[in-house]
Amino acid sequence: MSETETITVAEVSDGAGSAGDPGTTVEMPAVEVLTGRGFVTGKSGSGKSNTASVVIEKLLDRQFSLLIVDIDGEYYGLKEKYEILHVGADEECDIQVGAEHAEKIADLALRNNIPIILDVSSFLDEREAAALLTEVAKQLFAKEKKLKKPFLLIVEEVHEWIPEGGGLDECGRMLIKIGKRGRKHGLGITGISQRPADVKKDFITQCDWLVWHRLTWRNDTKVVKRVLGSEYSAAVEDLGDGEGFLVTDWSEQTRRVQFQRKRTFDAGATPGLDDFERPDLKSVSADLVGELESITEEQDRREDRIEELEQELLEKEERIRMLEQDLADARDLSRMADQFAAALFDHPGRSRMRIESEQSTLEEHPGVEYRNGRAAANGVSAGGDEGSRDGRSDASGGTSATDLAPWPEQSAGSGGGDGDGGGDGHRNGTGDVNGRSGGADDASGARVRDRSVVERLRERLESMDPTTRSMLARYRERGPLSPLDAHVAAGGSGDRTVAYSRNGELREVGFIEHAGRGEYVYVLPDLVAREFDHRLSPEQLDERVERIERYLVGGPWPAE
Repeated sequence: MSETETITVAEVSDGAGSAGDPGTTVEMPAVEVLTGRGFVTGKSGSGKSNTASVVIEKLLDRQFSLLIVDIDGEYYGLKEKYEILHVGADEECDIQVGAEHAEKIADLALRNNIPIILDVSSFLDEREAAALLTEVAKQLFAKEKKLKKPFLLIVEEVHEWIPEGGGLDECGRMLIKIGKRGRKHGLGITGISQRPADVKKDFITQCDWLVWHRLTWRNDTKVVKRVLGSEYSAAVEDLGDGEGFLVTDWSEQTRRVQFQRKRTFDAGATPGLDDFERPDLKSVSADLVGELESITEEQDRREDRIEELEQELLEKEERIRMLEQDLADARDLSRMADQFAAALFDHPGRSRMRIESEQSTLEEHPGVEYRNGRAAANGVSAGGDEGSRDGRSDASGGTSATDLAPWPEQSAGSGGGDGDGGGDGHRNGTGDVNGRSGGADDASGARVRDRSVVERLRERLESMDPTTRSMLARYRERGPLSPLDAHVAAGGSGDRTVAYSRNGELREVGFIEHAGRGEYVYVLPDLVAREFDHRLSPEQLDERVERIERYLVGGPWPAE
């Protein structure tokens, strides 16, 4: 393209504000029109759409490429003479498109030099129209940064996209970006509007060429006065059809001109009483339509597949919910059965787990026996024959039960009593036994009980794999949790069968209990309280639970 190539669009007219000899042809440099920023305005019926069509026809005559954003469906008449691709949401279009077609539309326009009408007049949802225009504008801008090919984007009713009042949406910001930065990449933009007062002034003031057709509304003539001067604000009200003031950066004069009439079918003309006769329109290559259709088909397949997957997911989620409910119900029934069995075979306050604990202690330490639920040492004392009367410990001589407790925090006490003397121990359970002393909470029977509980629970925990033990820690830290969530949090694979198997081990011992809705909670404090027949004070219970947790798990839980 020659830098001096021009298009003839009008002749100088006579009247107020006229400059130059009437009848002189008016030419516009093609490169400036294609890559610059233009604005055509005028009230309805003043000729603004005709002027835009004349400019378009002249550019198409020279094989220049462009894209028209048609908001009223009035530019398809260009197909009477030109092979132009008409895309949009209307069945009258060559093909129906959406935002997913934006990149291919830009490719066809820029790389294939195909003129395009982007018809957004039939979109019922304005957001879909805005999304399509936004994506097309983005693609044009991005591709022109590399191609740098002179190309014109023409936007009808531009005030709807870049309004003066209110903020700009993404589409408006993209059009402003093209207006400010598109020229250096070869991408020009021309806006058309019947209400200049409603168009963002940042756009109007940076235009290289402007056409002012007849305007009568006071707010619009004020814009003319600010841009052209007071003499033109009065004269613009008296302009004839197709007549306008042409202002350009390449001419120092503001010229009053009469634009030529468009040569193609005027699809935007107001309907009359005569029968409407649509002309024959040129069709575009089937290959071009086929490229866009392939995108539509692929999008349809993708949407169908997404719908299928979403339906499958809903069905599977419902199935999982039902299975979890069935599992929770089964566990509730199992728990009720356990409680019923315990009520039949165990006397109140004495659980099966506690009985097993006591039996284990008796087998390991024959010198210890239970009296009314408390431990007593039966060995031969160095000098005494009577234990504590409150049932906490007996000191009958020999080895004290306190020697059996392995707690790291255990140490010799400083309490009273004679280490070598015989006779009675202290009646309140704090006396000296074979030279050792301690507080009421460290009585030999309590220590034996603690040891019995811990040894049994430790053996069960050590028999479990690391992931199961880690699940217990997760229940303690985060509960309530579902077995799957606890298994994943513990580093497991999340396999449902494995997760529920590991969970069953913890539940069987009594470390966790079902809390409803398929979730479980950590209940070691409750387990310890039952082991001691709920006789411990809150402080004593907390102390024993903390000792057991440290002894059992150690590292992952708080250190001493």
